Amino acid sequence: MFVHGDAAIKSLFLEEPKINSSVLTLAVLSLCLFLVDHWTSWLELVRASLTTVVTPVIVAADFPAKTLEYLSVATSTRKALIQEITRLDQTHLLLRAQTQKMRALTAENNRLRILLGSAEKSQDNVVVAELIGIDPDPKTHEVIIDKGAVNGTFIGQSILDAQGLMGQVISVSRYTSRVLLISDPSHSVPVQVARSNLRLVAQGSGATSHLNLMFVQNSADILAGDLLISSGLGGRFPAGYPVAIVNKFESQLGNPFAFVTAVPSALLDRGRYVLLVFTEDNQYSPSEKFYDKNLD
Repeated sequence: MFVHGDAAIKSLFLEEPKINSSVLTLAVLSLCLFLVDHWTSWLELVRASLTTVVTPVIVAADFPAKTLEYLSVATSTRKALIQEITRLDQTHLLLRAQTQKMRALTAENNRLRILLGSAEKSQDNVVVAELIGIDPDPKTHEVIIDKGAVNGTFIGQSILDAQGLMGQVISVSRYTSRVLLISDPSHSVPVQVARSNLRLVAQGSGATSHLNLMFVQNSADILAGDLLISSGLGGRFPAGYPVAIVNKFESQLGNPFAFVTAVPSALLDRGRYVLLVFTEDNQYSPSEKFYDKNLD
């Protein structure tokens, strides 16, 4: 038993010099390779071959890290793009709203310019007023303007827009007035055909699209396309303002009167600003105007 133990110990001590010898041999070989590589180019081909062999391994080892980095960058880029798209959408919406507002302001300025231009052509004194309300009853064609007794507005005063006669004031408060449009069924305007001076009466039809011409004989000198202007008869409306353009003339068998309609010159259902007409016959001070306190 002891002999076997001694043999094992001897074997252990005998192997140690072999290990040291191997290490020494590798060290000497490494030193030789280093010197050869440093002073000569003999190992360039070997190095290139080894690099070619090892490169796929390096690439494969680095692939997971590169993939994670790419995914991280792609995710960050996508989030940034989504945020940028959202910001651009909001900016686009804001710019569209501003553009629409600018268009509305431009159109309003153009309408005011046309309105003031028509006022300059008129020989009567006029005041610009703004529509601030309409009657919700579809059977009643009335609007409210922002001028009242303090501005000299009076009952029966004519109202124009840039194209023609709109109606007349029927009620006045201190700061506002109610206007009856010429399209109201209860409203009538004495008119005459500009071409032939034929005198007629234009009555509201209940629709802003047309007026009815009352008691027009089948043989009357009137044609589609004729301009109708206010005649001034009755003293309610000043003479010479455009009222409507004839669009239909139909003779009726068995009836002495023709069916005649005309399209109003004024934009009765559009526009925001109107003109109050002051003629020499109605230049009164505000204190002389009757006004309805119920409108204030």
